[in-house]
Amino acid sequence: MLGLADDALIYAQRLGEWLTRAPQIEEDMALGNIGLDLLGQARALLTHAGEIEGRGRDEDALAYLRDEREFRNVHLVEQPRGDFAHEMARLLVFAGNGYELWCALQHSSDDVLAGVAGKAVKEVAYHRDHAAQWVVRLGDGTPESHERMQEALVAVAPYVAELGEDDEASVWATERELGVLPSTLVPARTEWVARVVEQATLELPEQPRWRSRGGRDGIHSETMGHLLAELQHVHRSHPGAQW
Repeated sequence: MLGLADDALIYAQRLGEWLTRAPQIEEDMALGNIGLDLLGQARALLTHAGEIEGRGRDEDALAYLRDEREFRNVHLVEQPRGDFAHEMARLLVFAGNGYELWCALQHSSDDVLAGVAGKAVKEVAYHRDHAAQWVVRLGDGTPESHERMQEALVAVAPYVAELGEDDEASVWATERELGVLPSTLVPARTEWVARVVEQATLELPEQPRWRSRGGRDGIHSETMGHLLAELQHVHRSHPGAQW
């Protein structure tokens, strides 16, 4: 539950950084709304995780009072904001994977998780369509936009494989019909991304020599600490405040 929640929470934080920085006003609003969708998913999942844990921690405590090693998100979502092409490449992969994930989790034996999935799958369908439109627009655009979109796919490639790793928590949850094995989502996600990339007149990058790993175990990249400092600053500066 924390893995799903943290993916959404941390990526919502990253997408919020695009407000006033996107290439057009409409895109400010679009990325802001995608971030709000993810934040809504994170809130529901964190609240449920706190209830399951039974130690009195609510969504605020889990979001703002955990340290870096307690977060279970993949490295993809915590990477620094790059240029717009880079963000569309990241969103293409994340939302493409998320769509398959939430489709599967609609059948979870956990009623709360299944309910979150039923709403999330509709939201993420829009997220991946939005990313796909931009990838095609940039890839099949000018020579410069094509080159930068191709470079963005290469930059994101080392962080893709981690999405499909069957970590201990996902195996445990799948055995109890609560969750789904991430590895089972890879074929459909890969096929969909490949179709978009082909339509954009781009090429899928070769398998990178280095790839990220360890996010689900609380091992993060250097940028995660800086992100959390910004995310958690206000809450930690005013302990006990009610929002």
